[in-house]
Amino acid sequence: MIEIGIDEAGRGPVIGPLVVCSVAIPKSDIGLLVEIGVKDSKDLTAKKRLTIKEWFIENCDKKGWRYSLIYCSPERIDEAVFSKGLNILETELFAESINGLRVNTEGEVNITCDACDVDELRFSRRVMQLIDGWPWDNSVLSSYHKADENYPIVGMASILAKEARDAAIKSIEENVGFPIGSGYPSDKKTIDAVRKMINGKPHDQLRWSWSTVKRIWSEKYTSEIPKRAIESGNQTTLF
Repeated sequence: MIEIGIDEAGRGPVIGPLVVCSVAIPKSDIGLLVEIGVKDSKDLTAKKRLTIKEWFIENCDKKGWRYSLIYCSPERIDEAVFSKGLNILETELFAESINGLRVNTEGEVNITCDACDVDELRFSRRVMQLIDGWPWDNSVLSSYHKADENYPIVGMASILAKEARDAAIKSIEENVGFPIGSGYPSDKKTIDAVRKMINGKPHDQLRWSWSTVKRIWSEKYTSEIPKRAIESGNQTTLF
């Protein structure tokens, strides 16, 4: 049996991408995750997360474990806010990450998602509708709240998602030339960064649809916040 776990990092921040990660390992190897101390990423130090990440990637080479990362840009997040909503967006991202694993679907596969919807069953149904070739033979998909705390396979996905999100934030800091903190609106360093990243128009790495960006824009300018151009194929739409 193959166990797949999926989780995300960065839904709430005002800066940077939302990252979704799925991991796939044999059920017989789940105990190894427990032994090395896999937990919800929020319960681990940065040093421990990095150690586990490096260990997992080594086992991808040695044991054929797999992972798939999806980076969702602020632009795509803004488009979702004004159209289908974040819950629908996350079902799309979860399915894209699962599809990216390209696991052998002929055997038994058990998929566990960290539910990003108050209705766990609805979240599962929406993800399943977007998985390539679903239903797979002898396979099930379930979604639970706090799955990252209760299922090591989901905890592993949360660690890789968090590490990827942190690396993206570091890259943004190098690009803008100043610290941006965690990216969350409750972080004073982040709020200071947002003020610097609004200069004539909001920076591309800001989520323009967030109330924090709108509020800080209104503090600096009397005009309305500009419409964001969302590229979709050959069509550009303003939101």
